[in-house]
Amino acid sequence: MSFSQLPVPLSAWFTTIAAALDSRSAPRLLALFVGALFARGRRTVTSWFRAAGITDDFRPAYNALWAAGRHAPDLAYRLLGGVLKPLLRGVPGGHLLFALDDTPTPRYGPCVQGAGVHHNPSPGPAGEPFVYGHVWVTVAWVVRHPLWATLSLPLRALLYVRRKDVPRLAQDYPWEFRTKLELAAALVHWLTVWLGHTGKALWLVADGAYAKRPFLKPVLALGVVVFSRLRKDANLRSLPPTRRRRGRRGPRPTYGQEKIDLAKRAGHKRGWQHVECVQYGKRVTKTIKTFEATWQPAGGRIRVVLVREDDGWLAYFCTDPAMPVVAVLEAMADRGAIEQMFKDLKEVWGAGQQQVRNVYASIGAFAVNLTLYTVVEAWAWARAEQDLVDRSRSPWDTEGRRPSHADKRKALQREILRDEIQAAVRGRAQLREFHDLATRLLDLAA
Repeated sequence: MSFSQLPVPLSAWFTTIAAALDSRSAPRLLALFVGALFARGRRTVTSWFRAAGITDDFRPAYNALWAAGRHAPDLAYRLLGGVLKPLLRGVPGGHLLFALDDTPTPRYGPCVQGAGVHHNPSPGPAGEPFVYGHVWVTVAWVVRHPLWATLSLPLRALLYVRRKDVPRLAQDYPWEFRTKLELAAALVHWLTVWLGHTGKALWLVADGAYAKRPFLKPVLALGVVVFSRLRKDANLRSLPPTRRRRGRRGPRPTYGQEKIDLAKRAGHKRGWQHVECVQYGKRVTKTIKTFEATWQPAGGRIRVVLVREDDGWLAYFCTDPAMPVVAVLEAMADRGAIEQMFKDLKEVWGAGQQQVRNVYASIGAFAVNLTLYTVVEAWAWARAEQDLVDRSRSPWDTEGRRPSHADKRKALQREILRDEIQAAVRGRAQLREFHDLATRLLDLAA
């Protein structure tokens, strides 16, 4: 079914993003956006087609999805510049925070290009250590909403294909093997290209698996400040001497001679202090110990922060030694927003359920899910809670909480349907218009 009364900002954003494709595929991508927004049940591509009213011309729609995968970088650039640019400008402070992590999307069945056996980060009750499917290295903008704490808005994802699976994929496409660390560094480079002109520092918070030299070296060369977890057995060294011995020549040393044992530092009772910070929307007091050290993967000095928790201690680091402790603690807590984003992508939008086999069609489907997630969050940014959450059928539910991403998606659907109804009954509506509107509503209800 087609909708002629999309909200003005939504219509402008969809048109801008779809313009990355040629004039034949762009209208079909617009229809796929609307279809994915209203799809119900299992979110396969065919459910997108049904919600968008795509019937006999389904093959060109598949081609548009393939084209979206081929032009995924252009879609991400238009999403960043056309949708998020006003929000980026309005962020207070002198920095922008981004999060980077990877997530698997399970697949079933043969002949799925790019799929393979990967480590399962969330085994579940059955405890499966591995999962067959795709793995997406994703970068997202992490921002604190004035009312709803920290949000994570996805920007772009790259597909990771194992080395042993690349030769089979390279038979059809010019595909080269790249590790997750290399893909992550490429995403950060893409960010610096398009956001280097903002005049704000770029901060990046990443999972501890990315705290390695192949990722840190190219990222630090771009001037990005990195926050991450530190292994408890990390090979830290003391600071180098500030004075040179008389008679010695050559460059000054980068690393100190003494080895720092994090377990001993954490076990020592002296040196702990209490700091206040905001984590997960609440002001808390943390017990920390901080110091500077040198670490070879980071190429020199880092700020180390040890945090004492009820069940042990954690070690964080920042590549800027002058970074305040509060900023390190808050950035690491804000990283949890990307985990919630991955959960919503799979549960609300059905990322990974599209049932396409071609590798570029899979990339295009995941790009559509990322785009819609960010567009819905941007549309709901300045709206009040009562406009986004409908609790009229459950008056007993009075507990205050922020709107979920599913609430925002449903609110957008309600606004589009309300505008369609008002447009149909405005003035002298024809019987055919009433019939078409009733058919749309029945299709959505079914």
